[in-house]
Amino acid sequence: MSELRVNQRPIALDADGYLVDLDDWSEAVAEALAEREGLALEAEHWEILHLLRGFYREYQLSPANRALVRYVAAQLGPDKGNSLHLNRLFKGSPAKLAARLAGLPKPTNCL
Repeated sequence: MSELRVNQRPIALDADGYLVDLDDWSEAVAEALAEREGLALEAEHWEILHLLRGFYREYQLSPANRALVRYVAAQLGPDKGNSLHLNRLFKGSPAKLAARLAGLPKPTNCL
């Protein structure tokens, strides 16, 4: 387990960098997590992160890549709900990185 410091407050992270306590999430925590990834969050990122948090509130799970693409497409349209767009925003595995930054658990279908 590791730790992230945000505003002088320790935030516990698991071995994969996800929040141990989901209630620790805030936009400042998301910014700090993104910085660790070498990523500067912009409006397009925040749109997806807040959408993901809504998905989690509704379904109590973090979506894997395919489900994430479908959900974003349904909510924001096909221009944003496609693999190319999400990969551009969240390089590597969009579902894993976006869930981490949104303060959600690791998607169960992601390796």
